[in-house]
Amino acid sequence: MLTRRLAAALLTAVTAGTVLVGCTSGSQESRCSDKNGIIECAPDQRSKAPTLAGDLLTGGRYDVSEARGQVVVVNFWGSWCAPCRAEADDLEATYQATKASGVTFLGINVQDSKDKAIAFEEGRVTYPSLFDPASRLALALEIPPNTIPATVVLDREGRIATVIRAAVTQEGLRPIVERIAAEQPASGSR
Repeated sequence: MLTRRLAAALLTAVTAGTVLVGCTSGSQESRCSDKNGIIECAPDQRSKAPTLAGDLLTGGRYDVSEARGQVVVVNFWGSWCAPCRAEADDLEATYQATKASGVTFLGINVQDSKDKAIAFEEGRVTYPSLFDPASRLALALEIPPNTIPATVVLDREGRIATVIRAAVTQEGLRPIVERIAAEQPASGSR
């Protein structure tokens, strides 16, 4: 029992460190704020997001780089995930409340069958979702599939601004998204 607890604690510490590396690099890690599992990085501490592209659940392709100039809220979910069900209404409400200010949302479905994923989304969300049954996109962002739901907010320059490793609520997510949407792009950016 003690060995399992030690292993779990070690895994948590490694995961937290990995997430922080996603926001920053090197010795600047300590500048990112970690409050209750929400890691937020200042604009000058953000790293570029990896390529996030693939097949949509509803057909066609999507590449998040096409949304450059918008804030992109990326939510990792699965139809089998109870917390994902709980947060779906809050994600949709936040999307509807912020899309007029240059914010878009993208779901990424992991470890799922396409039929179950499509059925899950029906009537819950109106934004698109990529189908990533092998979790390649999640792993590219250092989101292990067993840690979902997880939400990553990319700034208008495609950099990782915030990582949330828990189910979100509109009350918690909306202020974060609005704050990032209100940021001025760096000079010379699109």
